[in-house]
Amino acid sequence: MEKLKIGVSACLLGQNVRYNGGHQLNHFIRDILGQYMDFVPVCPEVECGMPIPRETLRLVGNEDAPRLVTSRSGVDHTEQMQSWAEEKLRQLEQEELCGFIFKKDSPSSGLYRVKVYSEKGMPRNVGIGMFASAFTRHFPFLPVEEDGRLNDGRLRENFIESVFVFKHFRDLIKASPSRGALVDFHTRHKLLLLAHSQEHYRRMGRFIANMPEPAEEAYRQYGVLLSETLRVRTTAKKHCNVLLHILGYFKNVLSPDEKQEVLEMVEAYRLAEVPLIVPITLLNHYVRKFDQPYLRDQYYLHPHPLDLRLRSHC
Repeated sequence: MEKLKIGVSACLLGQNVRYNGGHQLNHFIRDILGQYMDFVPVCPEVECGMPIPRETLRLVGNEDAPRLVTSRSGVDHTEQMQSWAEEKLRQLEQEELCGFIFKKDSPSSGLYRVKVYSEKGMPRNVGIGMFASAFTRHFPFLPVEEDGRLNDGRLRENFIESVFVFKHFRDLIKASPSRGALVDFHTRHKLLLLAHSQEHYRRMGRFIANMPEPAEEAYRQYGVLLSETLRVRTTAKKHCNVLLHILGYFKNVLSPDEKQEVLEMVEAYRLAEVPLIVPITLLNHYVRKFDQPYLRDQYYLHPHPLDLRLRSHC
């Protein structure tokens, strides 16, 4: 399988680029995701010209447009960072990234709840790192996450699923930007989209039924809808609805005992007694046994490599 490419804060890959000359190696990212992904490491502070080691930085001022300054001496590096980021983002356009993992709490790379200090020195967890902010504005539809949130099984699964779907969509655009190909893509991803949002699922269905011309514009608008849908979090309730929907395809071929077994596994998942992989595995068994063509092609049943064990923890 061709590896997809994602950006990663360099310290998470074990590079000694932090302010104290150390790193924050994340073994899941480097050793597990690294089997399926090629990384583009980025350290905004070093790449924009700051030394190792260096004085720590902080965000100061208005939370919507904070300044990036050194913690003790108060040297302002805002323009230095912004100028570098503008050029770096143009370079990253050539990398064909399918996602980015940022370093949590970093004043340059943190994605959520980064401390922003008032002029009086009082911190509030309301900011986003300066480079992370520029990146998400420049690539508004790219899947992004930060390392700390990858410890949450559902958030981890959601991000990695989104990265693989983004890769599917990018490959589709490269191979055949036709209306028929987009219909096929949507059909194969229907249940996956349904697991995120019924409302978005219906909206995307209406869009496919009334696609605009030309095909390039249809792809652009569909890509926006796809990104919005994948950002809606899945829940156990939504997964249960999809699982029961899948069971409906076997109503005429399963025995009463087999149907009951599936229902019991779905209920056990709803009650958090078993992970999602348990009912999924059982349903995949029936997909193969009865060679159900529609379900066989559904990415929901195999959205990412099994070795990642993502659905074993959510």
